[in-house]
Amino acid sequence: MIQQIAFAVTLGLGIFLFVRSARQLIRNIRLGRHEAINGQRARRWREVVRVALGQSKMFVRPIPAFFHLIIYAGFLIINTEILEILIDGLAGTHRVFSYFFPESLYGFIIAVYEVLALGTIVAAAVFLIRRHVLRLPRFTGSDLDGWPRRDAALILLIEIALMVFFLTMNGADRLLQQRGHYPEAGWFPVSSWLVSPLMEGWSTAGLLVAERAGWWLHIVGVLAFLNYLIWSKHLHIILSFPNVYYSRLEPQGEMTAMPQVTREVQLMLNPNAEAPAANGGSFGAKDVFDLSWKQLLDAYSCTECGRCTSVCPASLTGKKLSPRLIMMKTRDRMEEIGRYQDRQLPWYRLPSLQPLREAPPDSPPLLGGYITEEELWACTTCNACVQECPVNINPLAIIADLRRALVMEEARMPAELTQMSSNLENNGAPWQMGQQDRLNWAEDLIVPTMAEMAARGEVPEVLFWVGCSGSFDERNKKVTRALAGLLSAAGISYAVLGTEENCTGDPARRAGNEFVFQMLALQNIQLLNGYGIKKIVTACPHCFNTLRNEYPQLGGQYEVIHHSELLQQLLLEGRLRIREEHPWQGRSVAYHDSCYLGRGNGVYEAPRQVLEQLRMELKELKRCRQNGLCCGAGGAQMFKEEERGTHRINRERADELLQARTEAVAVACPFCMTMLDDGLRQKAENGLPPLRDVAEYLADAVAQPQ
Repeated sequence: MIQQIAFAVTLGLGIFLFVRSARQLIRNIRLGRHEAINGQRARRWREVVRVALGQSKMFVRPIPAFFHLIIYAGFLIINTEILEILIDGLAGTHRVFSYFFPESLYGFIIAVYEVLALGTIVAAAVFLIRRHVLRLPRFTGSDLDGWPRRDAALILLIEIALMVFFLTMNGADRLLQQRGHYPEAGWFPVSSWLVSPLMEGWSTAGLLVAERAGWWLHIVGVLAFLNYLIWSKHLHIILSFPNVYYSRLEPQGEMTAMPQVTREVQLMLNPNAEAPAANGGSFGAKDVFDLSWKQLLDAYSCTECGRCTSVCPASLTGKKLSPRLIMMKTRDRMEEIGRYQDRQLPWYRLPSLQPLREAPPDSPPLLGGYITEEELWACTTCNACVQECPVNINPLAIIADLRRALVMEEARMPAELTQMSSNLENNGAPWQMGQQDRLNWAEDLIVPTMAEMAARGEVPEVLFWVGCSGSFDERNKKVTRALAGLLSAAGISYAVLGTEENCTGDPARRAGNEFVFQMLALQNIQLLNGYGIKKIVTACPHCFNTLRNEYPQLGGQYEVIHHSELLQQLLLEGRLRIREEHPWQGRSVAYHDSCYLGRGNGVYEAPRQVLEQLRMELKELKRCRQNGLCCGAGGAQMFKEEERGTHRINRERADELLQARTEAVAVACPFCMTMLDDGLRQKAENGLPPLRDVAEYLADAVAQPQ
């Protein structure tokens, strides 16, 4: 009876402390602003099964995924054994389930537990070796210095200890069963091999002490682990499920609109308009109060595994940015505020679930205090961190909101981006180019404009959105001309906006200037809707992503297709025919995936199939498709100098292209064209493989219509 009372008190205290910590955690997450996330329940549950339960994203790296699966299975399955321990502890029974389950079934269950316990010990030991002996790069970064590194080691040691206690309990139990002290129950394939032989000569009293000690240490250890878990990086064991359920289902390239900005811009463009009401608040995020509860849930769900940082192009090239550290700093700021709000709360009182929007006096905010401007401006918005995260965390969303506050609240941004924003406002382009020059690329070509076709009462099959690079950049004008020629060769009725076209606003939005983005977007939407545009093709993935995913937020609903997709379709339909012989057939080619086309919108096959139709030998780069490396241009980096680092991102990618030793390099993005052309030229002066857009390769090979 004394043991039962002691167990009940221990269990009650453990549960109380866990509930107290859980309420603090929920309160901290509620520091964030409201964000409505609902709908598509079936799809969300499929995502939970695939990502959280099935760990599909872990298996991109199969070896660590295998050992993680063992620990994961051990956690889920062995802890079902806790239910039996709880009943035994409260009722004073011993292996109570053996009385209700068939002998063979109970024996099988215990055997599975033991095998998983041994597997967990081995897997935890492997992870300790990877971290502290092999010292894999993503575990040695300075962002893990101090408590994060000790926390990771401590968790693994606790897992080993819990499994040792479990096997010790079972090993002593088996010998006590053989001596008739306990009724026979269970199969013990591991403990009878590893533990029981060490205790063969012990007295029955000694075995009983060992069995009870193992039992108590295991259950008390589990309760202690449960409470430690709340404030450890291993909280993802619990939070990964809700975090994945509430993760974004929209295309990765899509950023959300800000209703308060929409209202201001609509009133600015038309003072008499009935602009939609919008909640007040700051533009962007300066502190955790300005982030959404989902972004704060992301921070608490972070496993600190470093997969995001290991693929971040800024981090790979020595910049200060670490997506992992962004999440860790966000969590640290939440906990600082939480501790302040709990400063006078006795340990035996449960905290309120409703937080105060109050931070410690004179404490530095998240923006500028925890996260620096240099970190924010190093991001290329390539979404590699989002793609890589095993539990669908989105560091980019926090970076984007912090940028917005920097730009729109504090008017701080790199000088080059200030100039870019001014150009966008005044010229409708990121450079000091006049609108009258937008159609210069079409010199000596017959290219119809929308204004001309509308005057004749005609409607084109498709609008060709040229974009700023395709209109003004000398190298990318060649791509525009090639695509125009292919459209004509295929008999496509198309038109361009010409001097009426403005920038889509992508560079402004990625730089944090939502005002300029929405101003341009609403003007463009008004123009497109006025012409009754239904279908758009563009050679720029940034324009493609913005028109396709972000203009609908503001009332622009169009079918938007990337030029590689259209070219693939025209080849399959036979509207474009490739000559029997052309200059590129048989040549090896490396294709560079554009981030905003690939990860941002899932378009991987179309440009590759165009190259394969040309009978070129496609050689995949080491980092390709979902794992492709950014060229360094995204996130408005195209228009500014890179932040300080060991080397430039485009040169890192140029190295990889040259190592492929192909006879040609293909891209499907004007930004990638500019960055890689610069990188290749700086890496090697002679013998450079030709760098061309897929449309240019195809234009060289297409048979002219009869």
